[in-house]
Amino acid sequence: MMNQQQQPGGFQQQQPPPPGASFQQGPPPPGGGQQFQQPPQFQKSPPPNNGMMMQQAPNNMNTPQPPMGHPGMNPQGMSQPGMAQPGMAQPGMQEYFEENIDTSISVPSPILSCTTSFIPQSASLAHSTKVPLGAVIRPLAPGEECSVVQPGAAGIVRCKRCRTYINAFVTWLENGRTWRCNICTQRNECPAQYFCHLDDNGQRRDREQRPELSQGVVEFIAPSEYMVRPPQPPSYFFVIDVSLASVQSGMLKSVAAAISKSLDDLPGSPRTQVGFITFDDSVHYYSFKAGLSNPQMLVVADLEELFVPAPDDLLVNLQESRDVVDVFLENLPSMFQRTTSVDACLGPALKAAFTVTKHIGGKMCVFQSTLPTLGDGALVPRENYQIMGTPDEVKLLRPAQNWYKDTAIEFSRAQISVDMFLFPRAYIDVATLSDLPKLTAGSLKTYPGFHYGSDGPKFESELCRTLTQTTAFEAVMRIRCTRGMRISNFYGNFYIRGTDLLALPNCNADSTFAFDLVHDEQNLNSSVVTVQSALLYTSSEGERRIRVITQALPVTNLASDVIQSVDTDALTALIAKQGIDIASKTNLDNARGKIQQVCVDVIRASKEGDKPRTVSGYAAPPPQMSSQPSGSEDDKKPIPENLRLLPLYTLALMKSVALRGGTDIHPDERAHAMHRLMNMWVTDSKHYVYPRMFSLHDMSSNAGLPCSTEPAEDEMEKFAGRDYIELPDVKNLTVDRLSSNGIFLLDNGMEMYLWVGRSSDPSILNSLFGTNSLEGIDMNQVQLQTSGNDFASRLNAIVSALREDPMPQTTVAKVIIVREGDPGLESRFFWSMVEDSASFNGGTFTYSDFMEFINRPPSAQGGQPGMPPGGRGPPPPPGGQGQMQRGPPGPPQMQQGPPGMPPGPPPPGQMQRGPPQMQQGPPGQMPPPMRGGQSMPPPPMNQNSHPQQPPRGMGAPSPGPPQMQNGPPPPGPPQMQNNGPPSGPPPGQYDGPPPPGPHQMQHQMQNRPPPPMQQQMPPQGPPPGQYGGPPPPPGSGSYGAPPQMQNRAPPPPRPNMPPPPGQYRG
Repeated sequence: MMNQQQQPGGFQQQQPPPPGASFQQGPPPPGGGQQFQQPPQFQKSPPPNNGMMMQQAPNNMNTPQPPMGHPGMNPQGMSQPGMAQPGMAQPGMQEYFEENIDTSISVPSPILSCTTSFIPQSASLAHSTKVPLGAVIRPLAPGEECSVVQPGAAGIVRCKRCRTYINAFVTWLENGRTWRCNICTQRNECPAQYFCHLDDNGQRRDREQRPELSQGVVEFIAPSEYMVRPPQPPSYFFVIDVSLASVQSGMLKSVAAAISKSLDDLPGSPRTQVGFITFDDSVHYYSFKAGLSNPQMLVVADLEELFVPAPDDLLVNLQESRDVVDVFLENLPSMFQRTTSVDACLGPALKAAFTVTKHIGGKMCVFQSTLPTLGDGALVPRENYQIMGTPDEVKLLRPAQNWYKDTAIEFSRAQISVDMFLFPRAYIDVATLSDLPKLTAGSLKTYPGFHYGSDGPKFESELCRTLTQTTAFEAVMRIRCTRGMRISNFYGNFYIRGTDLLALPNCNADSTFAFDLVHDEQNLNSSVVTVQSALLYTSSEGERRIRVITQALPVTNLASDVIQSVDTDALTALIAKQGIDIASKTNLDNARGKIQQVCVDVIRASKEGDKPRTVSGYAAPPPQMSSQPSGSEDDKKPIPENLRLLPLYTLALMKSVALRGGTDIHPDERAHAMHRLMNMWVTDSKHYVYPRMFSLHDMSSNAGLPCSTEPAEDEMEKFAGRDYIELPDVKNLTVDRLSSNGIFLLDNGMEMYLWVGRSSDPSILNSLFGTNSLEGIDMNQVQLQTSGNDFASRLNAIVSALREDPMPQTTVAKVIIVREGDPGLESRFFWSMVEDSASFNGGTFTYSDFMEFINRPPSAQGGQPGMPPGGRGPPPPPGGQGQMQRGPPGPPQMQQGPPGMPPGPPPPGQMQRGPPQMQQGPPGQMPPPMRGGQSMPPPPMNQNSHPQQPPRGMGAPSPGPPQMQNGPPPPGPPQMQNNGPPSGPPPGQYDGPPPPGPHQMQHQMQNRPPPPMQQQMPPQGPPPGQYGGPPPPPGSGSYGAPPQMQNRAPPPPRPNMPPPPGQYRG
């Protein structure tokens, strides 16, 4: 949504004072100056061959300006030997710039979210705080207003050295005649047409009338000099798999319905162009020439010598050919009703579509149901269950060939973005196919076991959103930062040209990117660090625009400022993207180890505070902790309030589908989860990593009803949707919060699960499902009612509100009903119980165990901080073998925290000392291997606790933290209160209630699900309709789960496995 355009060019011009000491344009005469070497983010990169090279807008300055290729491309000849740069310090002196900026100007948080609000003044301080510096950016975030600037006679004012756009944080000098760039410190003359006098504070008097000088986000109308070809009309091309699997699943019917529904709302009307290609074992073209009553189908069966018939009528204007397009979509589901082809030639179809659209670019939507087996890009099944759960599993998460990567690069150069929708019923190699959307700035969505009735509404709503949302075409983006800092990594879907130019054929409201900031110099010479991104794009109306986002961050020399300003949500999102990048380059163990180490380092650094310990300006290593008592002052300090949830989110991230270990995650499912998490916005990432679980059976009478007034900002977590629907209470993600008489809704932003207890209220069941009991009923036939009674209507309002956002296109959620004891779906549901122990190596930590480890001083680990790389299992307990502890003592009551928030850390004073012990798995499951292939002995039986059985059908019990031989048992997970999980104890309060005794334990277990009749191992594969069913027979190629662990050989021992904590010798 754009405000009315501002016209700075129409302001009354003010002439500068007589140029008694005016600065000349360009560098001064040679002599005496030192050569300025530009930092990497300012170095010139070769222009991309994308048909959109920009030229600098003309101005009336005497000195000619060089042409400009992309946002911020450096002109040639900027840095010459022997020439001093204006505004730069002379040799032998370092100038420090104390910036006078308006700190009230900032970028809205839905657009840019930084991990910290302060930047360390030195690299040594950044190293000591351990906080990863960076940000997550969503340039076209929905619901955010942006002022539009029409450049005047002076054109778009930019720095002549680094090409930074004029912004609210530059420094004006000499009464407004010059301005100093806040990125490279270059002094620039102000064009006469842009001149304005300064006020008493050194700010321009007209800055409130100029959005680019008073706002953090502005959009310039780019002159024609910023392009070499006219803006192209929006193009939408559809490549559809019509093989037997697509027809039988109903995918073809659903695709046709969604496209037909979206045609009226496609951006760019009446200029919009559309085209279609279908394929199975041959490629089918369709001519939509205006005036035809029916489209003409042209079949090309020769996949080697592929040619394009009637090229002029394959991509047509939608308005002119609307009638024939409607006829095609109406007949598409029945056209291939009798097909028998089971093969798919995706590669030739992509080549054909590229030939048709390469002259114009645009959006290409690909719908695929089977593994491509014919022509270019043919793939073969490469599932290998023997390497799943081992470091070699990463081979299944990397592309099998480079054909799709090379094709994606060609698409990117032609300004074609690919949105891929996959509907697998067997292995489809998501890791290889995902190169197409990744490098073309597209998106990837999968719908395993697609069924038209249950999955159709969700898919159709997501496709409609993809097609009709605000989209920027032919885009490129560059991000700059102040000299002394540099951007070391980018994350997201893009193809990077040169060193820092992100090529984005499409950029929409969901497009999210992230980057790392690191110190490029030991000390910063400015009091403010500025980050500026510039997105040059073509709007759907055919207007060339530049969206400039500028954020200034103050510099500090205090570690406490950096720690206290950390945004945990943004930090978790950035760490997740870093972990996925590490996992794809090395392995999952290293990714989990890196994520855990970051959390440990940040928490421990936050407790150290401002400790001035430097040697020659560099941070010295911490003193040896082995001589200090374990109960040091740092150990007793509480975790800062803003970091209370970091350990919880870290633990949840390590147990997420994208990064968790074990053999029960299908490679396609993991590859899809990694792709989606890499491109999630901060809020979406938080809810995906730590899902929200709502208690429905006891929700208040107002839950599910709209709020009459807009809630306060600190109450927003309790509401959702545009109508502010009140949400039920949020519960901890642990099986201890489930009860057989309860009904719980779990939402991670992508999937929704409705867990129904065996003893649920029959009246509620009748309201939701039309039956008094789900026992003995085929769950595939159960339908969730959305109306007809108060309870169903309120639940439907809650489900709908959780999928609403500021965008007008609302998606539909698919609610998966999980009956207590279901051997398949319930195991997937329990993947989200991240506060319990998981059955993979490195995931045996419960939340209590992990908090004990976080709060443990380094001396307790033998002088080595952190876990071993890969986050492998804890050490064996002292005292040899014993029997397994079934669960923790009853959860103690904790003080109620903010509503709607996940739980905070248990109080350090209630934590046990000593390393957590490996929990024994369920019968038939082998314990994780130790060094040399030796298995870990089970921990000793705790004599002071009572066994706590899991609910029937829940598989492995949720083991509690192991007990030390001396001292009371540790507490269980924190008890939930009415308004959601507590955020942790208040500062300074460590003493909580003691663990419950046997009588309290018995009382707490009355509402728990009954113990299982027979212990069994949780299923090792996804349930039918998700990622397959029972394990496939060898060689079947089925999209099933890996074989049961008890039926196959144990995994090979891992040599050189790092010892667990407590076994280091330091």
